[in-house]
Amino acid sequence: MQDKNNLTKSYSKGIAAIVISAFGFATMAFFVKQAGDVPVLQKAVFRNLITMIVSFLLLLRSREKFYLAPKNRWTMFWRCTFGTIGFVANFWAIQNLYLGDASILQKMSPFFAILMSVIWLHEKPNKIAVLSIFVALLGAVFVVKPSAGLVSLPAMVGLFGGFCAGSAYTLVRKLGVGGVPGPLIIFSFSLFSVLAISPAVVCNYQPMTWPQTANLLLAGFCAVIGQVFVTKAYTYAPAKEISVFDYSQVIFAALLGFIFLQEIPDTYSLIGYVIIILTAVLKCYWEGKIAQSPKKSV
Repeated sequence: MQDKNNLTKSYSKGIAAIVISAFGFATMAFFVKQAGDVPVLQKAVFRNLITMIVSFLLLLRSREKFYLAPKNRWTMFWRCTFGTIGFVANFWAIQNLYLGDASILQKMSPFFAILMSVIWLHEKPNKIAVLSIFVALLGAVFVVKPSAGLVSLPAMVGLFGGFCAGSAYTLVRKLGVGGVPGPLIIFSFSLFSVLAISPAVVCNYQPMTWPQTANLLLAGFCAVIGQVFVTKAYTYAPAKEISVFDYSQVIFAALLGFIFLQEIPDTYSLIGYVIIILTAVLKCYWEGKIAQSPKKSV
């Protein structure tokens, strides 16, 4: 009984963490877009340099050792590799597509996370998890209304970024289950990405204006929020159980557009919001029923 209560609490924490993460990443994308005509890799380094500094301080504060057990090193390597490719691809898509189109492609990551959780973690998603992902994706399509230009090189890069992000999130959970602390996961990823991208940025650096610098600083801090809480989310609960709630990022992005850019959602967008929210509520309800069902037999 105690174990089931703990599982329910962990599931609830996972939902809360992934919603906070979604807000962080939505605001990050907003500020990246606002930064304007800055090279993608330069934006990427700016974003993860801040994440690296903050995660380093968090790691010091947590008094965790800067040590990774040999059994987790290859998993960490692939997490860093997929994560770096994924967020660079996402930044490139944001810069070359409408923000809505880039967002829907990035929101393929929960689907890929479920797929990769079968491969990496041998987790079998239940029918509710699979159905909720597809229904939430349908809602996201109503919200962003992808344009005819979706089938293009930038779109394919964005879709590949979604695959890499989903793979990275699954590996985050594997590291968490393996006992690797969240701050170490974030620090390793951000350090890896900064080291991997910096040489190209140094060779092609473009001076930035103060507004561009400010927007990228804000994007970096928002990314920290998103990264910290997405790491927490996938260490609290399996991707197949909570990834549907990541679609709340679409709603946050729409609200940011409405408040700061005077973008008024149309009827199709409102239909999408209802689908996404209703899917999340119903999934939460049914998962709760499943978690409580053994109590009836006690």
